[in-house]
Amino acid sequence: MALDANQLLGMSQGELDALFSAHEAGPVPDGEAAGTAIIAPGTLFSTDIAAAINMFAWKGKVFDAKAGFLRNEILAFGLKAIVARVYKAPSLLDGKECIVLDYSETSLIASHVRDEIRLVDEGFYLGKVYWDSKRLIDFSLDFRNTGAKA
Repeated sequence: MALDANQLLGMSQGELDALFSAHEAGPVPDGEAAGTAIIAPGTLFSTDIAAAINMFAWKGKVFDAKAGFLRNEILAFGLKAIVARVYKAPSLLDGKECIVLDYSETSLIASHVRDEIRLVDEGFYLGKVYWDSKRLIDFSLDFRNTGAKA
């Protein structure tokens, strides 16, 4: 059975970290992905928090693999903003290669943010969010129903 965001929301932080570490980076994705924020994983609140964030704040990301950039889809009406550079580099979590979403040179708002993603299922990525080197939250990106290439 394919992994999905609901399964990740039910996992503990340790299980999410183990899943991330067990996979390779995969290809840099291209196109639009539906995003799910994973806050307080494995608790009764994680699904409700993810739904609220998805409705009002963050909906996903749109990648341009050839250019090496992405834009976040934010707010209720889907504004595409907050640009990041995309490249492969060692993960802050385990030192293995991951895909880095780097906002340090592209965004005043998110200049301290670094996201890392790895392909954990076909068309489905698990991500980690860092503020400088401090871990914040996890997220998923699902390219499977968007017609994008992952």
